[in-house]
Amino acid sequence: MIEIEVGPGDIAASRFALAPLIEVHTALGVLVGRVPPGHLRSWASRARTAFAGLMDDPAVRALAHLGRNRGYVADFVSPPPNRPNPAIGEQLAQVRATPPDLARAEIDRNLAGLPDPDPQVRAVLSAPDMVDLLAAALEKVWTALIAPDWPVLRAILDQDLVYRAGRLATYGWGAALDDLSPRVRWRADRGVIELAGLLASGRYRLAGAGLLFVPTVFSDLGAQLERDWPNTLFYRARGLAALWESRPPPPPDALGRLLGRTRARLLLALAAPATTTQLAARLDASLGGTAGHLAVLTASGLVTKTRTGRAVLYRRTRLADALIAAGGAGPDEDVGP
Repeated sequence: MIEIEVGPGDIAASRFALAPLIEVHTALGVLVGRVPPGHLRSWASRARTAFAGLMDDPAVRALAHLGRNRGYVADFVSPPPNRPNPAIGEQLAQVRATPPDLARAEIDRNLAGLPDPDPQVRAVLSAPDMVDLLAAALEKVWTALIAPDWPVLRAILDQDLVYRAGRLATYGWGAALDDLSPRVRWRADRGVIELAGLLASGRYRLAGAGLLFVPTVFSDLGAQLERDWPNTLFYRARGLAALWESRPPPPPDALGRLLGRTRARLLLALAAPATTTQLAARLDASLGGTAGHLAVLTASGLVTKTRTGRAVLYRRTRLADALIAAGGAGPDEDVGP
């Protein structure tokens, strides 16, 4: 059990950010079998061909070798985000700026207790240009495994950031943590956040520094509360399971004839609010085409839109719910956000 003691100033000091390189490392963890795929099974199945080709590169294998579920992982290969939405290029620049002596010390610490790597991996990890080799490998994995889905995934992560930050600022710790994970509990009587089921344990004080919330795609609950990282809580973003596990059902014939099948499917997909990017991904449609259909549905009074931070969320109206019900599908038929 980890206990995080919070004080009066910690809400105001808390931050929210994305960490693209964390996604690279955790995606590798899923594909090498270190992390159960869970709801990522369909993504993992699709990614395995590209992953097999990546593992021909000794530097990529070195990244996979450094990953572990227990113990230290070199900080420089997954630096903390220095602003809320860093681009992958910014994070790779952080990696490349690591002083060689610091990188060498972190790699030595990371390798302690791990099996001996194969000779090609060891050659990468002992090379004079090791930092550049690992940075290039990170970029290669990002391009092959994460970048194709990143516009959709980033929209979901951004939406989660807006949601979580709003709940923390408006209602406090209990509301922000309530649906974050079953293994997270807010103890208001003691002013403590409890994290269960992690490999580490201990009690930590934020001491006015606040907590960095980082929603992720490929990992579940995690925390970084020591050394060079800010006090960080990693958690799985809302809406990811629905994105990969399901698609809107075919519309009833009457609804499809009235609206057209694509617009009918959009209404069914809007059982919960969603962005244009999320809807395009779920329907396997283009962004432009999806935006055009949403504009027609909005003008017809079947859909409304609201801006939440940088995201524009579309919602069905009561008129749309009634139309769906009359067409033979219940207004709540479909899949989550």
